[in-house]
Amino acid sequence: MPKRSYYGLILAGGRGTRFWPRSRRRAPKQVLNVVGDSSLIQATAHRLSPLIPPENLWVLTNDQVRAEIVRQLPEIPKAQILAEPEQRNTAPAIGLAAHILHSIDPDAVFGVFPSDHVIANPKLYLRSLKPAFKAAEQGRIAVLGIAPRWAETGYGYIEFEPGVPADLETHPVQSFREKPDAKKAKKYVSSGNYFWNAGMFFWRASVLLENLRHHLPKTATLLAGLPAFHDRRFASALKQIFPLCENISVDHAVLEKAKNVVGVPCADFGWNDVGSWDAVYELLARDESHNSGTDLLVHDSSGNFVQAGPKLVALLGVRDLIIVDTPDALLVADRKRAQQVGEIVKQLESRGRHDLV
Repeated sequence: MPKRSYYGLILAGGRGTRFWPRSRRRAPKQVLNVVGDSSLIQATAHRLSPLIPPENLWVLTNDQVRAEIVRQLPEIPKAQILAEPEQRNTAPAIGLAAHILHSIDPDAVFGVFPSDHVIANPKLYLRSLKPAFKAAEQGRIAVLGIAPRWAETGYGYIEFEPGVPADLETHPVQSFREKPDAKKAKKYVSSGNYFWNAGMFFWRASVLLENLRHHLPKTATLLAGLPAFHDRRFASALKQIFPLCENISVDHAVLEKAKNVVGVPCADFGWNDVGSWDAVYELLARDESHNSGTDLLVHDSSGNFVQAGPKLVALLGVRDLIIVDTPDALLVADRKRAQQVGEIVKQLESRGRHDLV
């Protein structure tokens, strides 16, 4: 049964440049149906609904994609889908949400959820959220740790005490670790008490605001100067004030400095941050030669990922490629270099090809 004081903040301001050429400024990764029939942000809102009703969900995005999110999520009140005037990283964004929620409901407890993740077992996922919300309700800051399935160098890690079980209980967080090199990642995974940091955080709005006042006073003061959310001056004041906030993540600004931070070491509920086309490849069905695509003619080819709409794609003697075709651009890349697709977007921007980004 949803609690009236539980809220969810869905962060949807990213551009998803590693999903070019499908991901563009006006249609970034989170509004695409990268996996399955619904978009990633629709799936995010849907799986939260048993615990957080749509009227308690808020979305932070940008001007270019807000209209599309409003269209995709008609169940969320339109006024609760906000566009940041300027990207200032997660600390100001989450602080803004805390300011709004606290002014509406002084008892507000909210979770922060990325809009572009895939979760294969939503029932186990929801069970994992409950102890995090409960800890936040009691005044602590809570995070989710995901049991690592391999030695990933692209994620941060959460350190718990040795021997910690994945038992759907909260445990003190010993430290937060930056993305490690391969050697450290293997050490973390073999130790058994390091979990992936999934970027999901839980706190009372009042607790986060208090921590911002202590650890990020400039931004806290700016946000405190905003009118009430329903005041007609709010939108214009936000445009003036928000760009002045510090550009810093909530991890560095608050989590790594705060006291009383606990985590839920979660069993594997099929979490994937879908950070690249290679991650999508790993989620989809593949043929006996490990190729993934809808209409493929394959000869002596293996390990390829193809998205080309309704057209037939013939593969001859190629291996481990990413092939993504759109009406105005075609990507052909080595699957091992999927994380570098964003570099193509940077090159397009430097050449003034804004029509393609």
